Parts: sequence; structure tokens; C-alpha cells
Amino acid sequence: MDTVFDAFESYALRAKDEFGVSVGRYVIMPDHLHFFVRGSDDFNLGQWVNGLKRAISVSLGATKKRPLWQPGFFDHVLRNDESYGQKWKYVRENPVRAGLVERADEWPYQGEFAMIDRA
Repeated sequence: MDTVFDAFESYALRAKDEFGVSVGRYVIMPDHLHFFVRGSDDFNLGQWVNGLKRAISVSLGATKKRPLWQPGFFDHVLRNDESYGQKWKYVRENPVRAGLVERADEWPYQGEFAMIDRA
């Protein structure tokens, strides 16, 4: 998990300068990851996620013969009437629901790179 975290962190920190993208809160699980991201109006989320998948795959030594990811991804657009905080609470509880920790704050693979809360 540390290798995945390192690759994710590196990609997220480069995101703003190279892609004009802010990565907010995140939770890295053993078999998937959740993160909040905000980009400009012309931001191509699919292209950006493919780059993230590639960066993590390279860090783990995945190959075309031994792929790491399922095709595609699931996204959810936060609308003005939805609460970023409520979505975060649900995502943050994933390690608890998975039985990995007793309390969400015990999970070491979570955090926030940039504040992108919606008011």
C-alpha cells in the first residue's frame, strides 16, 4: 500500500501545475481508491484518471499481460445541493466497513492534498 500511496501522492501533487487539477480528500483501500478532484471546465476526468492508473501501475510493475485495473471508473459529480462533507464521511468510513480498522481516523492511507469543499 505504501507504493500505491507514494505514486498517488506524487501524481496528485503534480496535478495542479501540470493539469490544473486539485485533488482533495482521498482514501486508498487495498483494492480501490476514492478521491475528490476538481478541474477547470475543460478538464477531462477520464484522461486524467487513465494517467493516474498508469502512474500507479508503473510503480507496482504491472504489465499488459498482468494488468492492475479494471477498465473504466465510477465517478459522481457533486451538485450544489449535495454535501461534500456527507460524501467524505461515507468514503472515510470505507476502512471501517471493510473491517480494516475500528475507527476511520486509524486508517493511515487517507488525507487531503487541497481543500475543494463545496459550500
